[in-house]
Amino acid sequence: MRVAVIGAGAAGMIAAGRAAQRGHIVDVYEKNGFVGKKIRITGKGRCNMTNASDPEEHIANTPGNPYFMYSALYRFTPSDTVSLMESFGVATKVERGKRVFPVSDRAADVAEALLKYMKKNGARLHLEKTVRELTIKEGHITGLVLEDGKRIEADAVIVATGGLSFPKTGSTGDGYRFARAAGHRVTPLYPSLVPIRSDEPFCASLMGLSLKNCAIVIKNGKGKAVYKDFGEMLFTHFGVSGPMILSASRALLNRYDEDMTLYIDMKPALDMKELDARLLKDFEKYINKDLKNALNDLLPQKMIPVIIEKSGIDENKKIHDITKEERRILCGLIKGLPVRLTGSSGFDEAVVTSGGVDTDEIDPSTMESRLVKGLYFAGEVLDVDAYTGGFNLQIAFSTGYAAGESVGEE
Repeated sequence: MRVAVIGAGAAGMIAAGRAAQRGHIVDVYEKNGFVGKKIRITGKGRCNMTNASDPEEHIANTPGNPYFMYSALYRFTPSDTVSLMESFGVATKVERGKRVFPVSDRAADVAEALLKYMKKNGARLHLEKTVRELTIKEGHITGLVLEDGKRIEADAVIVATGGLSFPKTGSTGDGYRFARAAGHRVTPLYPSLVPIRSDEPFCASLMGLSLKNCAIVIKNGKGKAVYKDFGEMLFTHFGVSGPMILSASRALLNRYDEDMTLYIDMKPALDMKELDARLLKDFEKYINKDLKNALNDLLPQKMIPVIIEKSGIDENKKIHDITKEERRILCGLIKGLPVRLTGSSGFDEAVVTSGGVDTDEIDPSTMESRLVKGLYFAGEVLDVDAYTGGFNLQIAFSTGYAAGESVGEE
């Protein structure tokens, strides 16, 4: 059987490798000059390839159509991903939050392992080949047309073109166009796992400051909490980023017009009473100093002027003159520094796309279209997405494997 795979990313390469392993004639068409362009920059170039948890935990971390993933995740599990990588020489390690990385810390090793998997099984790779359209006849896929007008006949086509995130890697939404042309519905598309913008002037002054082991809560204008988390975050020149913020962006998506505010608890292990006692202890130590010089034991240096400015207390006020009410204000800010959120940083900086080909129109066991025989979708092009932590790449691997495993079955 002739199988054409569009896209040599995570989903496309594993789909091609598995389909070829099953004896099909497989051709892969990739618009870039090399494979796995997005893989090579994920995880800051380290590639968080999966998460060392069971399929149920993966599903719990998949807010975008989680139940669609049951069959695929059990067919190709996180353990299977690790085994595949190690079979091609990529040793793995597990870090905080069960995140799985290559021991080498080189994302390129993951891309090259997938390339070896494809080639070992006989899949043929065609680089710098952009697909213009699919060809469909009487409800069956018949092939595709390249940008140069060349027609390619195929009995099955697997669309693994990615989403809209990081368009510089080639993810420019081609798969959505193919899907719509085939009669599929594409759900609204939003940047997800993306840094969040703020109009707070102090964010720029805190640029580069990383807060670890802090807690956050995001509330809308009515004071309702819409997201909570504990972990690490980072200030940027335009707002906030880091693991917690990326996951928070998935909860917000198109809700920024609800007047969202992020509250940062820098001392989550202490309640207000305990924090006040800690503050009093520090103040006794620095009783004759100015306020601006008495918070070094409690806060990062960059954060001190921000907290003082927000408190409205004179930075030169002597510690022995600080009142109980002023201490309460300081503790309140340390336990809940407010940061207004104005919107996401967009698809250019998004790790994944939320939204995509409507999963109601896709068979979850095979990834085959319910509308066009022989047409399959895998990876980010589907309306399935998860939080940060290796879950999204596993979605790509599992759906790609399911497509490659199922193609050609009656």
